[in-house]
Amino acid sequence: MRSGEKGFTLIELLVVMAIIATLLTLVAPRFFPQVDKAKKVVLEHNLQTLRQALDYFRRDRAEGPNHLDELVDAGYLRQLPLDPVSNKRDDWQVITDDTGQIIDVKAPSPRTQAENDESEY
Repeated sequence: MRSGEKGFTLIELLVVMAIIATLLTLVAPRFFPQVDKAKKVVLEHNLQTLRQALDYFRRDRAEGPNHLDELVDAGYLRQLPLDPVSNKRDDWQVITDDTGQIIDVKAPSPRTQAENDESEY
């Protein structure tokens, strides 16, 4: 760089980038667990919503649906809830009885399956 010109040197830019990287290493571990906790809360809420819709469907019709889409078609849900881990609506794991009617729903994501089995939602 010619003398008299204003600007930052390469060393100054590298020092600033190193400081930013250090700050990120301090903040990131605190941030990412919060994202996972939020996804778990959304998952529990979505499971609760699905199970409540199943209960209403069964109460009103004296039988359970054969497919989750029936809850939407019958007006119990506007749309199937999103799994916050996989970001999909159509891969919820359904548990059926001997007649093929849905009696329960579980999370599709293997990451949440262990928590899902122990959850009351």
